[in-house]
Amino acid sequence: MIKTLTTHGNSAALIIDKPILELLNITMNTPLKIVTDGKNLIISPIHDVTREERFKDALARINAEHESTLRRLAE
Repeated sequence: MIKTLTTHGNSAALIIDKPILELLNITMNTPLKIVTDGKNLIISPIHDVTREERFKDALARINAEHESTLRRLAE
């Protein structure tokens, strides 16, 4: 599917078709995370904000606890 941006005031908007929104369980109130890898725009629904926060906290604890082991594995 190829899309083009639409003007919305002084901004650009991307229209997402209803079947895609339904497939991803996205509503008008679903927060969306927008990131880029430098070449692509990645838009992901966030259905459970607290789950993502808990995941980041757990990841930080694991990285802190096993930092030396992870560094050795990376070498």
